[in-house]
Amino acid sequence: MSHFTTVQTKINDVVCLKRALHDLGFTFTEAKAGEKVHVRGYQRQKTEADLAIHVSKSYDVGVIVTAQGVRFVADWWGVETTRGLTEQEFVQLVLRKYSAHKVKEELKKRGYTIALEEEKEDQTLHIRVRRY
Repeated sequence: MSHFTTVQTKINDVVCLKRALHDLGFTFTEAKAGEKVHVRGYQRQKTEADLAIHVSKSYDVGVIVTAQGVRFVADWWGVETTRGLTEQEFVQLVLRKYSAHKVKEELKKRGYTIALEEEKEDQTLHIRVRRY
């Protein structure tokens, strides 16, 4: 019996996702072109994904890239037990950092320069931009 559960997200930029994971201190393994990586779960069960985020010594969160966006696949019980993050907490944490990177990327594409970036105590992010 598989313990893996999949969560659909609105993430569609893998580069910004990888930046967010780096900011959060997660290491990951990315599959080579045409291949998949193994995602570890309960009792050494495995599933395949395009990216394996190493959340603990024995559990991973897989990233499956689709046309509709990124899906996370994991044994969420194991992630919570070994890392202390529920499925919802993990997704919210990643989405928050991803969103910040995505906004900054879009601003740069439109010719803006980031003049100031400040994260407040209430976890809101303030970005001041300039355009010359």
